Amino acid sequence: MSRSADLARLVADRAGSAPVRYGLILGSGLGHLADHVDGTAIPYDALDGFPHAGVSGHAPKLVVGQLGNTRVAVFGGRSHYYESGNPAAMRLPLEVLAELGAEGLIATNAAGSLRAEMPTGSLMLLSDHINFSGLNPLIGEPTDRRFVPMGDAHDPGLRAALRDAAEAEAVEMHEGVYAWYSGPSFETPAEIRAIRTLGADAVGMSTVPEIILARFLGLKAAAISTITNMAAGLSDEAISHEHTKAIAPLGAAKLEKVLTRFLA
Repeated sequence: MSRSADLARLVADRAGSAPVRYGLILGSGLGHLADHVDGTAIPYDALDGFPHAGVSGHAPKLVVGQLGNTRVAVFGGRSHYYESGNPAAMRLPLEVLAELGAEGLIATNAAGSLRAEMPTGSLMLLSDHINFSGLNPLIGEPTDRRFVPMGDAHDPGLRAALRDAAEAEAVEMHEGVYAWYSGPSFETPAEIRAIRTLGADAVGMSTVPEIILARFLGLKAAAISTITNMAAGLSDEAISHEHTKAIAPLGAAKLEKVLTRFLA
């Protein structure tokens, strides 16, 4: 039996064997959403091979149970490329998600806006992404499964359902292209100008590897950014991780409404 199957059995033993429908990955400052799940919390430390998730603002635990009317697996923290130099750090958790029977993944993140009309506190549904880092979590995968088509990486059906949920909750949700920057340093104003020229609407340090891995594993995928700052050179605000954690709850309240409606 594979390691992911072993871990999925461990999770099922603790949280029940009913299949999970969706996985949720919570970004910086959004971990409290896991507290709304009626279910079982399992620390990452109890799941051999799960990432350290050592970034403040993340809660390293897997919570399996009901949110809305849907059985979910909520990852309270993620491992970023900049922590270990491994873009595939979230592969095992997502393999476990697939083993639990999930059909889809919803990723969330904190991001910087490149559009004046999308200010701090906004939500942005990802229509597509740009792998500005040039890294890929499938490098080293030995099978031809590594050649994953990415034309509809952000699933049109999931995006439509999330848009409908936002409309039903009277929550304004922008839509745009997200650029993945490796981090951990923030971008320079020149890099932001380059990213804007390439067609990005927001920038952040996560999510793209998870979308690639989800598609590799046969999961539908979608993602939502909470805008915590304007990108470098676009405002006078001081950009920092502390600022990100402080501002994230502004968007988190809106995000909670959208996700709860979607899962209902």
